[in-house]
Amino acid sequence: MKTIPLGKSGLQVPTVAVGCMRLNRLSAAEAETFLRTAISLGANFFDHADIYGGGACESLFAQALHYNADQRETLLIQSKCGIRQGRYDFSKEHILAAVDDSLARLRTDYLDVLLLHRPDALMEPEEVAEAFCVLRENGKVRHFGVSNQNPMQIRLLQKHLGVPIAANQLQLSVTNANMIEQGQHVNMTDAAAVNRDGSVLDFCRLEDITIQPWSPFQYGFFEGVFLDNPKFPELNQAISEVAAAHGVTNTAIAVAWLLRHPANMQPVTGTMNIGRLRDCVAAADVRLSREEWYQIFRAAGHTLP
Repeated sequence: MKTIPLGKSGLQVPTVAVGCMRLNRLSAAEAETFLRTAISLGANFFDHADIYGGGACESLFAQALHYNADQRETLLIQSKCGIRQGRYDFSKEHILAAVDDSLARLRTDYLDVLLLHRPDALMEPEEVAEAFCVLRENGKVRHFGVSNQNPMQIRLLQKHLGVPIAANQLQLSVTNANMIEQGQHVNMTDAAAVNRDGSVLDFCRLEDITIQPWSPFQYGFFEGVFLDNPKFPELNQAISEVAAAHGVTNTAIAVAWLLRHPANMQPVTGTMNIGRLRDCVAAADVRLSREEWYQIFRAAGHTLP
């Protein structure tokens, strides 16, 4: 598996991250097989959140791998906190408690990366900075990041943090690509020109923050996958043509489309199917031509002015 730097953290991470949101759909034996296969493929970066399965996904992960301290050092574990029932909570008290709970479920002494899960309108950046400082000094979290935050929200945090923000996890797929499309429609008056995220793509590149695309196969907001979906005939035809040219599956091409972007992104998979995971990993060895990338971009319904 090819690796990329995770922001300014100093970590070298696999090009593709393994999302564990659906891990609790597997039995302990199935989870062990899936996770050990991922590791054997070089996909040893695992993305969690305290809300995934109400914590069950983190618990099953540790149960399935039953790692010792030496084996733990071969894994890269990321988790997220901040979402609570009916609200978001970036208070120092909640962040510290949430991390302790995740560590207990994961049966580990530290997280390689902690992300703040979506923005909290009541966030006090000084308080977040205090929480991060405590976690870092106590060796409980090594690196920090955010999810679904725009440039101003990140800069507000950066003003107070003593450590760099390594990653920003954002929804991005070929069908959900406004952050890319709006950059093609600068100075235009059409709908695609609307800047909905403060140019977060360019900002993250300028600040060396790694974008982690989530739901790389979804359209809308968890409305379904676009691959082999009759709602997207032109897109699937284009992906199939490119897949045939490279001798890989459509799944691999959907991920390769994201990897072709020069932002050096780290897509987060969501599949619990070993075959599809292999396809996602195979994408790291596929480099689309400029013509192929734009062919798929246009087939997804994006326009060029």
